[in-house]
Amino acid sequence: MTKQKLAEWIDAHFDEEVGVLQQLLRVPTDTPPGNNAPHADMVADLVKAYGWTAEKHAVPQQEVRDYGMESITNLIVRRPYADGGPTIALNAHGDVVPPGDNWTYPPYGGVVDNGYIYGRAAAVSKCDFATYIFATRALEALGVPLKGGLELHFTYDEEFGGLLGPGWLLEQKLTKPDYVIAAGFSYNIVTAHNACLQLEVTVHGKSGHGAMPETGHDALQAATRILNAIYGELPELKKIKSKIAGIDSPTMLVGRIDGGTNTNVVPGKVTLKMDRRMIPEEDPVAVEAHVRALIEEAVQGVPGITLEIKRLLLSHALRERPGTEKLVASIQQNAETFIGEKIPAQGTPLYADARLYGEHGIPAVLYGAGPRTVPESNAKKADERLNLEDLRKATKVVASTLFDFLGA
Repeated sequence: MTKQKLAEWIDAHFDEEVGVLQQLLRVPTDTPPGNNAPHADMVADLVKAYGWTAEKHAVPQQEVRDYGMESITNLIVRRPYADGGPTIALNAHGDVVPPGDNWTYPPYGGVVDNGYIYGRAAAVSKCDFATYIFATRALEALGVPLKGGLELHFTYDEEFGGLLGPGWLLEQKLTKPDYVIAAGFSYNIVTAHNACLQLEVTVHGKSGHGAMPETGHDALQAATRILNAIYGELPELKKIKSKIAGIDSPTMLVGRIDGGTNTNVVPGKVTLKMDRRMIPEEDPVAVEAHVRALIEEAVQGVPGITLEIKRLLLSHALRERPGTEKLVASIQQNAETFIGEKIPAQGTPLYADARLYGEHGIPAVLYGAGPRTVPESNAKKADERLNLEDLRKATKVVASTLFDFLGA
């Protein structure tokens, strides 16, 4: 009966929830450039209307700039209840990849059309700002005794890796919840995800006139050897299999190449940016050592060529921890009630900032508003969208899960 009251409150306030999501979508947070503090200010003002105080934790400006962004203010909304229960944190990120081209709806319009809301971050993950705010409001509107505490973590560094988002809050000892639910999709619970290594490889040669190429040392020709070595490794990676459902094999690719000065000049410098995804069973230290050796051996002995290899990112895998099973059981039970099916708990080849809670020993799962698969939502592509019924269902499931943990 109590959970039915939660659902009824959410239905009665659903138009308001959609309106809040529209506000969230209309303040751009393109990363890069990563000027995200204005969005945090807007969210802090928004929750003030509910009588909540959002603590603003601004990451020092120089640290943010050195990291490659412009401004980050992470928010914590603390809702303490009676003693004797756990603290649950709900985390969603506000930074987004730039919209790109080919939109048929304005990327920051929050347009509602035929049961969908359109906009950058409609599905990943400004939608879950709304999910978590309204799940919390529904819980508190019940007027029943609650124990423990709830924290809303609205953070602004996921696209760059999370170190200045949840990672920063945890390192500064500003929070240490007992459980975490982080932004995800309605039709599955993510309990594990891949690790990710990103390297920037700079190949130094020597420029020369195109009519006399022997006067230079061709950095692009050397970089081609590295590309061949990287892509030549892919059949071996396919042989490595994860035992976790939803995760297959490691992957590796070069996502960006920059170099050369002109058509008629021997390239003196070429930079490659590469991405190596690791399944949770792999050792990131061993993987990085192997990839570095692979790159170095590819150009060993090539005259006039030197290398710089810089690590851009090393994000660890999310793994199940003691307590994860309690979160999963509650979410699955509530999803059966409000979605009408038993949703799976599995891994994903993506990586997210939820792993940072796991690195601090906190059981964390990804669950929130969204479709069954990433491609359905156009996440990170043109016309990103969210089915509003998925927002409604996810809010009911999260609110009921909060009640399971915090109901006195």
